[in-house]
Amino acid sequence: MIKTLLIANRGEIARRVMRTAKRMGIRTVAVYSEADANAPHVREADESILLGPAPASESYLLGDKIIEAAIVTGADAIHPGYGFLSENAAFAEACARNDIIFVGPSPEAIRAMGLKDQAKALMEKAGVPVTPGYHGENQDPDHLAAEAGRIGYPVLIKAVAGGGGKGMRKVDAAADFAAALDSCKRESSKSFGDDRVLIEKFITNPRHIEVQVFGDSRGRVIHLYERDCSLQRRHQKVIEEAPAPGMTPNVRQAMCSAAINAAKAVDYVGAGTVEFIVDGSGALREDGFFFMEMNTRLQVEHPVTEMVTGLDLVELQLKVAAGGSVPEQDGIRLSGHAMEARLYAEDPVAGFLPSTGPLERLEFPQAGPGRRIDTGVEEGGEVSLHYDPMIAKLIAHGETRSESAHILAEMIDELVVYPVRTNAAFLRRAAVHEEFLAARLSTGFIETHLDDLIPALVRPVDAAFALLGALDLRPVLAGALDPFEAADGWRLNSEPRLRYRFEVGGEIVTVVLQRAGHAMEVTVGTETTRLTDLAIESHDRGYSFGARANGLDLHAVCEPVEGGVLVACRGRATVFAFENPEAAADALEAGDVVKAPMPGKVLAVNVKAGDSVTKGQALVVLEAMKMEHALAAPRDGVIGELTVETGGQVAEGDILVALEALEEGVAA
Repeated sequence: MIKTLLIANRGEIARRVMRTAKRMGIRTVAVYSEADANAPHVREADESILLGPAPASESYLLGDKIIEAAIVTGADAIHPGYGFLSENAAFAEACARNDIIFVGPSPEAIRAMGLKDQAKALMEKAGVPVTPGYHGENQDPDHLAAEAGRIGYPVLIKAVAGGGGKGMRKVDAAADFAAALDSCKRESSKSFGDDRVLIEKFITNPRHIEVQVFGDSRGRVIHLYERDCSLQRRHQKVIEEAPAPGMTPNVRQAMCSAAINAAKAVDYVGAGTVEFIVDGSGALREDGFFFMEMNTRLQVEHPVTEMVTGLDLVELQLKVAAGGSVPEQDGIRLSGHAMEARLYAEDPVAGFLPSTGPLERLEFPQAGPGRRIDTGVEEGGEVSLHYDPMIAKLIAHGETRSESAHILAEMIDELVVYPVRTNAAFLRRAAVHEEFLAARLSTGFIETHLDDLIPALVRPVDAAFALLGALDLRPVLAGALDPFEAADGWRLNSEPRLRYRFEVGGEIVTVVLQRAGHAMEVTVGTETTRLTDLAIESHDRGYSFGARANGLDLHAVCEPVEGGVLVACRGRATVFAFENPEAAADALEAGDVVKAPMPGKVLAVNVKAGDSVTKGQALVVLEAMKMEHALAAPRDGVIGELTVETGGQVAEGDILVALEALEEGVAA
């Protein structure tokens, strides 16, 4: 049995591993960067070791320092979590040289599955179905373009050493291939130190279904059923679920058997995931799935498998690493349906730009039966630009898929996050979208339904709650005041009517709220919403509202913030600022400049002074939080001034490009 476990990771996964280790009576050691000195995973460990500065390359990716920390603290095992060193064969070998158990597969298995081209060749030999494509050694751009033409568009360009959606580009036409290849190679080199790529046929209407496998040192490999991870954005998983909708016993048998064969082909030990691209154009078929890759580690989405099987995958990892056996296949049963949503610090309304900074307000939904929250942050902490922007994973479990989706939506309803912006409202809309509930899934689901999934900048119900909170109308709602004393918009022979102006996202929003018998009608622009069954409760920070609108029951939290009020409702946290004429004027002029939306590094500058540009044209490419972001022209114009160059660092709010008006009669 393992006595002391060092977790070579941070945040949510470090806490997740720690939770199981402590329950098993295993002493835990945390490692951390200077940026994580006050992080929960550091505080909760029995011992902690500082690795270095904030950048992962100077802390969490320093294998030698982590080995040294294990030796100093007497750790006899290291759990790598996911990301960082979890699929690093050299690190696994270093553990073995120092008589430290690496909680994961052998270095040989990691290497065999780490390079996608070699893995596909290996899978073909093992009889596992593989997607048609090119995974040869010739990396000449002209040769790759020719192979793409032979395969037939659309194709996927994928980094040989890639993972997590990085180094992957879909190309629809030959004219776009060269630019996509260049971008993919640049990202691959930066992320993995290897710019080689392979090309695959893009499966139209594809689904992403993966199988959780587990092997032990006795040569036994089992499966823990499948997960559907089709809801993705930019190849990053957004909502995962288990079991896969539409799965039949015959297809499950074929897919899980193929996954076991894949694992046995590399003598796999520990937790792994075999990922398949699946033809989703109709019902699932035994010949309609193809091997994509094998992740030789625990997956972010492992909780949905735990919820439907009742197994603790981390516990099983630790037991297998210590020489134990996997359970009998026949004893593993599916129970109900589970979904996981990844709560990210990003703003869907602003093109999913990452959002960093302090978490002044962070209120999670209540955990309990059918509800689980895995997180690495807490109120008073921060989302750092140095690491992945995931705030938490919200996991729901119900008897049916529909029940699971609605539990997930209820959990999102209870979230309050401020001032960091999140994708919570986006997640909620996806979870209850009629096409999602009908299980009409594909990896293009989000792109297809994006307009439905992006919440409006201002919703009338939110504006109503903001107005009620701003004017403190508890006495009005209760009818407790003398009508001649109440500042409620009362007028002779007319219902009370209130009008107020806020600023939201730099725009002036006029809110009109009018009593209509026992209901209230709120109008924002041309949209009017009727609120009934209004209830209000005061608490330390502000108010909680309950109401019914358009046949839906709503819950909202309204709290004062500097210069306005915060309304959190249905996953969306909106700040309604008290009107500031100067800020409004600044907003009108914002179209003249392009500012950095976050701190980052300039990867490319696509224009020069004097160039004519059109609205939406990519001007500067910025790298932040492990992702590339193209900053576009807000309007047609001429580049007047450039304040950045490739390779430079910028701070949030820095002006990067200044636009001038086009000369009259000149087209951009």
